[in-house]
Amino acid sequence: MKAMIFAAGLGTRLRPLTDNMPKALVPVAGKPMLERVILRLKEAGFNEITVNIHHFGEQIIDFLRAHDNFGTEIHISDERGMLLDTGGGIKKARPFLDGQEPFLVHNADILMDIDLAGLYRHHLESDAESTLLVSERKTSRYLLFDDDYHLHGWINKSTGEVKPAGFDYRETKYRELAFGGIHIISPSLFHLMDDGQWNGKFSIIPFYLSACTKVHIQGYPLQGFRWFDIGKPETLAQAEEYLSLIHISEPTRQAEISYAVFCLKKKKKKKK
Repeated sequence: MKAMIFAAGLGTRLRPLTDNMPKALVPVAGKPMLERVILRLKEAGFNEITVNIHHFGEQIIDFLRAHDNFGTEIHISDERGMLLDTGGGIKKARPFLDGQEPFLVHNADILMDIDLAGLYRHHLESDAESTLLVSERKTSRYLLFDDDYHLHGWINKSTGEVKPAGFDYRETKYRELAFGGIHIISPSLFHLMDDGQWNGKFSIIPFYLSACTKVHIQGYPLQGFRWFDIGKPETLAQAEEYLSLIHISEPTRQAEISYAVFCLKKKKKKKK
C-alpha cells in the first residue's frame, strides 16, 4: 500500500527548534516525528512511502539513508526549489502515487493512535474519491458535512466566510468538523487537478471544496482515539507527556487506563 508524508513544512511555529533542522526531524519523546509516522504506516501495512522535502531537505534524505528507510520503499518528492503546499505537493508527487490503489496522506506533525489500516479499509468499502479524518475539536475553521458525512462546504466561524462561493450555509443542516491532517485519496481524483486553476502551489482543502460538487468526498469521524498536532510547542509538550505514560501504537485497555491517569494529572495541575 502507498502513502505520502508531508515533511516539507518550514516549522515556523516550532522555532527556534526548526532554525537548524526540518520540523519532521524534531524529536518527540526521543524519536523524530518522521520516524514515528513511518513506523506507524509500516505497522499498518504501508510499504511504499513518498516523503516531500523543502526546509533542510538534505537532512531528511541523510536521516532516511542512515536508517535504511526503516525497511520500506521510500521516494523523495523534492520541493527544495519551491514549497508547493499540500495540494501542490500531492500533485507533484503524482508519478509516485498514481495507479490503481488509493494512497494515504499523513502530516508529519500529527501524532495519533487511530487504526490507519481500518481507515484505509473504510475508504475502499465506500464509493468516495477521498476520505478525510475529521473530529469535533474546537477551531475557527470547519469542514461542513451532511448526516452521511458527505462534504459540502467550509466555514470560518471568526469571519463568517464560507466556501465554495455561493454556498448556502445553515447551522442546523451541517455537521461542523475539523480536519485531522490524514486522508485517503483515490488516484482517479487526479484528473480534477488537471484543471488549470490547480497548478503550482495550492492547498488541498480548496481543491476538495471544489471537487465535492462533482464527486463524493467523505469524512471519517475520529472517535475514541487520541490526536495531537505536534507542530506547536504546547501540544508537542503534551504529546511527550502522553507518550511517557503509554506506547502510542497500542490502543488497548491499558492504553485507556494510562490516558485516564494522564487526564487526571492535567486536571490536578490546573486546580493548583
